[in-house]
Amino acid sequence: MPEEPHPDDEELTELLDQLEDAEETVDSSNQRQAIRRTRRFLSHFPNVRRFGFDDIAQQIVGGFILSAPFVVTEEVWTLAASMNLLQTAITIFMVFAIGYGTLYRAEDREAEMERSIAGIPLRFLSLLIVSYTSVTILAFVFDAPDAFDATWFTTFKAICIGAIFSVVGAATADSLF
Repeated sequence: MPEEPHPDDEELTELLDQLEDAEETVDSSNQRQAIRRTRRFLSHFPNVRRFGFDDIAQQIVGGFILSAPFVVTEEVWTLAASMNLLQTAITIFMVFAIGYGTLYRAEDREAEMERSIAGIPLRFLSLLIVSYTSVTILAFVFDAPDAFDATWFTTFKAICIGAIFSVVGAATADSLF
């Protein structure tokens, strides 16, 4: 039995672009939903670029490179020691906002078109994990908590500060390459 011909990358990308344009022009919410379902279905074809290990590797490189200088900076640990709970919560929110904004607002990418876990896009979830994990690894590899005589809570706050820079590097590397 002959194999079905697969559309090439350009044809599939063009079709997805046309569907996106059509989605913006239709009036009916049922039609928009049908177009979204079709786009989601087409995005699972092998020729469509999906989130994969190469994207995670890019995030890791970007996350480590941009956060490394901040993990060993005394000023970061001094700031972390003086931060209260509200300020810590704001830094955590900033990591989420910067990451989501860079991936899905600054880049021509749609969160609802990507594979997700519990409604959270895998790419975004990976970005957050990479951002916090890279800073945590660097902090402990460089023995920063002991070097700066930090408590576990100060260490947590310093990691939250470093994650702001890590998420910028990780999201940028993911978006550029």
